Amino acid sequence: MINELIELNNDRVAGFEKVIADINDENIDLKAIFQEYAQQSRKNGQELAAIVGSVEEVETDNSVAGTLHRAWIDVKALFGGSDRASILSEAERGEDAIKKAYKEALESTDLPVGSVDVIRSQAQGINAAHDRIKALRDAAKA
Repeated sequence: MINELIELNNDRVAGFEKVIADINDENIDLKAIFQEYAQQSRKNGQELAAIVGSVEEVETDNSVAGTLHRAWIDVKALFGGSDRASILSEAERGEDAIKKAYKEALESTDLPVGSVDVIRSQAQGINAAHDRIKALRDAAKA
């Protein structure tokens, strides 16, 4: 469960870094927001790794779903999906996935002792990021 959250945070970092690299000047304001969320996930991953404990047990890869998500972003960019609303819609889709994983983790009875507060705190940050991206997406579509 914890390693899945680490993978998803790794995916989130990689996804935001990919988008940051591809964003054009008209959406420059999104770079700072996405950099903030990439940093949030780096911190989340470190905190989760501390819970897992043993370096051999810590997940350092990205998930298969995350790899597919980034590939979809690449395809979308090639075919003109780089407008603000598209960028934010795709970012929100990624945020939906990590938000759901945190919700499921908090509903689980398999979490290690002492991890619930960390995961709950991280979930609050993820939910806030999701809501901000959704609001930006809604404004871009208006």
